Order: sequence, then structure tokens, then C-alpha cells
Amino acid sequence: MSRHLSYVLLAWFALCAQPAFAALEIQTWQTPGGARVLFVESRALPILDVSIEFPAGSGRDTPAESGLANLTLRTMRLGSAASAQTPAMTEDEVSLRLADVGAQLSASFDVDRAGYSLRTLSGARERAQALEILTAVVQRPAFAPEVVTREKERVIASLRDANIKPDVIAARAFAPLVFGDHPYALRAAGEVETVAALQPERLARFHRRHYVRGGAVIALIGDVSRDEAQHIAQSLADDLPAGEAASSLPPVQALQQAARRDIEHDSTQAHVLLGAPGIRRSDPDYFALLVGNYILGGGGFNSRLTAEVREKRGLTYSVYSVFSPYAREGAFTIGLQTRKDQAEEALRVVRETLERFVHEGPTQSELAGAQQHIVGGFPLRIDSNRKILGYLAVIGFYRLPLDWLERYPEQVARVTLDQIRDAFQRRVDPQRMATVVVGGAPAASQRTQP
Repeated sequence: MSRHLSYVLLAWFALCAQPAFAALEIQTWQTPGGARVLFVESRALPILDVSIEFPAGSGRDTPAESGLANLTLRTMRLGSAASAQTPAMTEDEVSLRLADVGAQLSASFDVDRAGYSLRTLSGARERAQALEILTAVVQRPAFAPEVVTREKERVIASLRDANIKPDVIAARAFAPLVFGDHPYALRAAGEVETVAALQPERLARFHRRHYVRGGAVIALIGDVSRDEAQHIAQSLADDLPAGEAASSLPPVQALQQAARRDIEHDSTQAHVLLGAPGIRRSDPDYFALLVGNYILGGGGFNSRLTAEVREKRGLTYSVYSVFSPYAREGAFTIGLQTRKDQAEEALRVVRETLERFVHEGPTQSELAGAQQHIVGGFPLRIDSNRKILGYLAVIGFYRLPLDWLERYPEQVARVTLDQIRDAFQRRVDPQRMATVVVGGAPAASQRTQP
């Protein structure tokens, strides 16, 4: 494919995709208490989607209380205290009242963010009842001792079950190698010992500190007016604990040298992870690394890693690479599974492929193909109000430009070969990577028990 034709095709895809985003008019404001609000009016269906999120993810945990943020969010929806307008609700009453109006309440959680999203019919009765429940959940969680005890037991049982799985063992070993003593290294669900020690009053204190008005990000899309959206947002925020969002998380330190850990396991295959700190959500290299990573290992069967490790050598069924951007630098990760006796060979091929890609960058045809797939597939990511709600929450939380969605195809289409090569050479050092191999061949060095 000629360079001229590549650019023509990319421009065509960008132009075809533009109308899907251009009509997305995002309105934004702050409530009197400081909550950020993003709203899109959409009258096509009698449905309202609302989310409210806080900087209350697992990055706010400490090693001694790993799992606190997760358990707090998990138990918030399991009963609420009374207010002047609404009685207390048990967890059964929360579920029954949601079912009565056909509403859906779901939680979201990662290292940065924690919160709830609600989908409800936009009729007056249904909307009022559903929003009343969401308000109670985020503002007045009860943290009843018997509920907290039961949920702790469930989390602990899940942790114990997961702790023997090779993929979980690999992830648990990988995070500390990548992040050191940064909170991003902590396990999101916690550890058995730390979760067992958590008490209801500690959950309540975490809620009062982190689920505050000044830290709230509220996103709405659906069948309501701007005035109605303002009223909803203010009701959600007004009776939250007062306060500003917690201070920023500390910087993630770059790896100073390579590190490796080999762990024995009786699994039939070896699980391999390789990586290092990557990028922030607002990173200026975001799009260059996004497109470049699609070519390297994010594009499935179209990727370099798949071609080298799977197609040419048959060492694995699947291999991938991914950047995980957060408020601070999330991990750049390459992962695969392979036969135990092939782990070292597969790892060697991965390293050689990565080094060659960082040194040489992609070809023009690889770039054109990646841009075509990313731009062409992007409308599917915003083809429902629920998906758009997720992007509104991201834009609000990370303070991205309001036209971030609208400009996404353009930004992808503008990425050049030089930008990808430059970004990878500055941001990915193949000689300073963390490596974890679980269940490799017995001869591997530095072997430890899980």
C-alpha cells in the first residue's frame, strides 16, 4: 500500500467516524460543594444513566490495610442509614426497591476510582425511586457489623481460592516488581490477613475521608433536561461528607534495573509476565503508544508478537501487550502462556521482538492497518449510552478535554512512524523490565514457592 493511499484511507475513516462523535454535546459544571458534573442530553430512549465516582480506589490502601477500599465499596450498597427524608434500608430492601422500578445498580473499581452507576427508566416515579437508592448508597452506607463480617468472609474465601491459580500468582508477584512500594503494587481485593483485620468503623472512616463532595465526579446521559440533570447532581452531592479530594498519589518510579522472579507451580503451562511502569491517562504520548502497542501486541492476530511467538514458532496460542494508563503510570505489560519446557524460548522471542520494535518502530503498512482498525472500530465503543457514560466518567475524573471523544479518530489518524518510534524509545527500555515466570521448567533460576 502506498503512503499516499494509506493517508487517503485514514482520512476517509476519520471523516466517516466524525458524525458519531460530533453530535455528542457534553455540558459540564460544578455543584456548590465542588463535585464535577458531565452531562449529555439524549432523548432517543426513556432511560437515564448516572454514575458517581471518587478517588477511592485501591491506590488509597496501605500495606497494613490492603483491601480496605474494595471492601468499603462492596458493602456500601448493602444497607443504608436513615435520613430526614428516607428511612433506613436493609440490603434486601435496596434490592427490592431497585427491582420494583426495573433499575440496575453496579459498582466500578480500580486503582484510582471507586463508585456506582445507575440505569433507570426516566419516568418520574421510577427515576425518583432509583435515584433515592443511589443517593442513600453513596451518602449513608450503614456498614452493619453482621454484613461486614459476612462480606469479609466472602472476600477471604475468594482470595484463598484465587491464591492457588497460576495467573493470580503471577500477577501478585509482578505488581511489586513493577511498582515497588507504590500503592499500585497492592492487590486490589487485599490479602487474607489484612481483610480479616478490617472492622466496620474503619470502613466508615474510609468512606468519610474519600467519598466527599470535593472529590465526586458525576456523569449523566439520557432522557432528562439540563435543569433536571443539575437537580439530580446536586441531590447526589449535597449530603456527601464535606471535604476536598484526597491529595494526588505519589509518582511511580522508573525501574533502575531488570528484575525477575520464577515461581514453582504444578500447572500444565507456564504463565509469563514482562513489563515496567508505562504511562499516565493524560500522557502526551498516549496516542503514539496506543497505536504503536496495537501493532506490537494489542491487535490480536494482527500483532507483531502474535506473528513471531505464535504463527512462526507455535510457542503459544495467544500473546498480548497492553498499556494501563491511570492517574500515575500504570503498567506496560506483555503476557503469555506456554508449555513449561518452552517458557525460556518464548521469553527470548518476546524480548527480541520488543527490542526490534523499540529500535526500528513499525512499518508504514502496519501503521496504516492499525489506524484503520482503531478508527474504524471506535464507533462500536460509543454505540450505547452506557458506554458513553463510562467515557464521560473517565473524562471528568482525569480532567481530559471535553472534545477528547470527538477528536479520538483524528488523534489516532495523525500518529506518525517517527512519533511511535520516539515514544517507545523514550518510554520502554527492554533492558529494564520486570519478569515473572510461574510454572516454568525446573531448571529456571531464582525459583521460589508461591
